[in-house]
Amino acid sequence: MDEETPQRGWHEIVRDTLKRHRVSLVTYVPDNVLRPLIDEAHADPFFTTFSVAREEEGLGIVSGAWMGGTRGILLMQTSGFATLANVIASLAVPYQIPVLMMVSERGTLGEFNIGQSLVAHTMRPVLQCLGVEHPTITRLDELEFIVDRSITQAVATQAPCCFILSPLLTGGKVFAA
Repeated sequence: MDEETPQRGWHEIVRDTLKRHRVSLVTYVPDNVLRPLIDEAHADPFFTTFSVAREEEGLGIVSGAWMGGTRGILLMQTSGFATLANVIASLAVPYQIPVLMMVSERGTLGEFNIGQSLVAHTMRPVLQCLGVEHPTITRLDELEFIVDRSITQAVATQAPCCFILSPLLTGGKVFAA
């Protein structure tokens, strides 16, 4: 990259990759770490973007959209994932719906909230047990490749995929000292 070309932020890379794969529906539970991506999606007329009250609602909407021919993604933070095991196991996996999920990882690297830490310890084992691909993305230079290939795989295999965005990538939540 030359000195005159500015480096894209993680949220711009994700936005562009979603567009390339025609993922036009973005549901989310509000989250400060994901705010740059949420704002990008709201600002771009390609996307239909709206918040949901609960993660299960967002996953249901994204699943229904897939059945209607529209690709979507659910954005949430770690603690919100704790509510999803049943809907993933009873809807997305058995009906082979390539639901895309993106989680801003909390519960690590100096986390103060024990609820976040507990879910962070259980999220990967739950995804593993359900057979859901769940790459953890830690570096900007691997982000586009992982998101691009994982979306391709999810659609081809008709299986859910959950992207876990490490605080090493996003900067995480800033805690007051």
